[in-house]
Amino acid sequence: MSNLLHNVNQRTQMAGENRLELLLFRLQNGGLYGINVFKVKKIIPCPKLTQLPKHHPYVVGVANTMDGPMPILDMLSAIHLGKVDDPFKQQVIVCEYNRRMQGFLVNSIENIVNMQWSEILLPPKGLGRDHYLTSVTRYDNKLVEIIDVEKVISEVTPSSESMSASLNEDFAALKESSVPRKVLVVDDSVVARNQIKRCLAEVDLESVLLKDGQQALDHLTAMVNEGVNPAEEYLLMISDIEMPEMDGYTLTRQVKQNEKMKSLFILLHTSLSGVFNKSMVAKVGADNFIAKFDADELARAVLDHFRQRSSPG
Repeated sequence: MSNLLHNVNQRTQMAGENRLELLLFRLQNGGLYGINVFKVKKIIPCPKLTQLPKHHPYVVGVANTMDGPMPILDMLSAIHLGKVDDPFKQQVIVCEYNRRMQGFLVNSIENIVNMQWSEILLPPKGLGRDHYLTSVTRYDNKLVEIIDVEKVISEVTPSSESMSASLNEDFAALKESSVPRKVLVVDDSVVARNQIKRCLAEVDLESVLLKDGQQALDHLTAMVNEGVNPAEEYLLMISDIEMPEMDGYTLTRQVKQNEKMKSLFILLHTSLSGVFNKSMVAKVGADNFIAKFDADELARAVLDHFRQRSSPG
């Protein structure tokens, strides 16, 4: 397994082709799960752990690493399917999500598979609101469940969704602007969608929420077919990159290549902060990029565009 991830940084060009690579793993319950390889830093045996007082129940301990203390989470417990018997018999997938390093206990590593985002589907309806999946797929006739890691992390270390008072005042100064106050938000994580929605609501911006790139493209295409310029309806579009059906790179490219919708400002907003290939932003034509999730940084990016559109000429 030590060679499994050795060339992950050479794979970034796939991101512009609506493709991804999934690291497949099993939890102690026997279920097969997947995580985007781009999120994975390394795979290690469970290290020595330090117990902290009043720690979150999902956290089995903290490992001292060269990068500093790193929480180790029991993924089985986090998705409410049990609890690992012995952490030290587990493997740890070390990932970077939302600017933070953390490790996830898994029972075993299977392999890496190369897939089209079109093969990654939204979870079936009827699961209710308490499930922990962003998407599902099939590999070798087996169901692969892709966990909403952002939801897990938000429960362990919630991010502030309130912006600085000064930013609120800056938005208030633009209250009389005729610029649209509606924002199209595209993200497969319900947690991420709601974080953005609440952040924008603080400054009286309305959010239209969609779950994946294909939904967004269909929505924008329908607007164009009705004679509506999306840029006249929306202040901007905030899109995740990793999404089922169609990723954010492909969505951006499709929008920017369409003469009738290319003026829509696109802000890519992703948890791929550690391995993100910034050249892809220019390649697909996105207007801006920020890493998840910092309420002030997101608000500042929206405010900058708001000011630009509100300025005469």
